[in-house]
Amino acid sequence: MTAPPPYPAGHHLLAGKTVLVTAAAGTGIGFATAKRCAEEGATVAISDRHERRLGESAERLAEVMGREPVAVVCDVTVEDDVRRMFDAVGPFDVLVNNAGLGGTADLVDMTDEQWGRVVDVTLTGTMRCTREALRRLRLQAKGGAIVNNASVIGWRAQAGQSHYAAAKAGVMALTRTAAVEAAAFGVRVNAVAPSLAMHENLAKVTTDELLAELTSREAFGRAAEPWEVANVIVFLASDYASYLTGEVLSVSSQHP
Repeated sequence: MTAPPPYPAGHHLLAGKTVLVTAAAGTGIGFATAKRCAEEGATVAISDRHERRLGESAERLAEVMGREPVAVVCDVTVEDDVRRMFDAVGPFDVLVNNAGLGGTADLVDMTDEQWGRVVDVTLTGTMRCTREALRRLRLQAKGGAIVNNASVIGWRAQAGQSHYAAAKAGVMALTRTAAVEAAAFGVRVNAVAPSLAMHENLAKVTTDELLAELTSREAFGRAAEPWEVANVIVFLASDYASYLTGEVLSVSSQHP
């Protein structure tokens, strides 16, 4: 097993930009992305459906930004919530769609409710936020970027994950199609597809046996740190990715 590299310093890659990150409360990729964006010079706004955790994350982010971020309670399955979120943020440059919901159930035992809930949050929620962002970015007429959080499960089969896999594959297809449409008004739409990023919330909902199995597939012999995924999101949000759109970048060291 190789150790994670040192935590990187910021290089002002997002200086002058306003970035909105959904589902940014807690210890996962969302908060890591918000923190990395702030460290790269962005003004960051965050949302989450969990009000208490959102407040705690806003306090942690304020330590990096030097001021309180806009923090909006938002359920991405509710269109009015999505509109209110964007209203609270105001003009922005980058949206990071991180909201998603997992679960484990074999298809033969899965209920319509289990399927529908995962798809509504993970795929349709991403659509709702992307749609509203594009409507506003088109009016702002200054370009911008959207980065979606997909998953390698959208490409690779894993038992018990048919709803999540279908939703994440849908996020990939949505990314490609939205990118073609948004190019007309200078907006780039890309996605990351992480394999395994270890954080506290994942450990709570995943068995030690499954985590060990997934880790064994990684060439580095370890899971990614959430900030390692966030670094790729920062790149896609930055001007360094100015000619990248409609792409899904795998953030993975998995091997066959």
